[in-house]
Amino acid sequence: MGILTKPINFLSEVKAELGKVSWSTRQELIGATIVVITATFILAVFIGMIDLLLSKGLSLLFK
Repeated sequence: MGILTKPINFLSEVKAELGKVSWSTRQELIGATIVVITATFILAVFIGMIDLLLSKGLSLLFK
């Protein structure tokens, strides 16, 4: 057994497993990306509003 036997065997197994993967189509990938970006934006706005309300409320409380 040579020193390169294990890495070469590993890479050939990785290639075989990647061949079994069910890859998304371009349209599915674009749709999922739009959903993630939209959800992230909505969540950022929501957290920003909560932060603003809490900041204003606490500043009024401690004045």
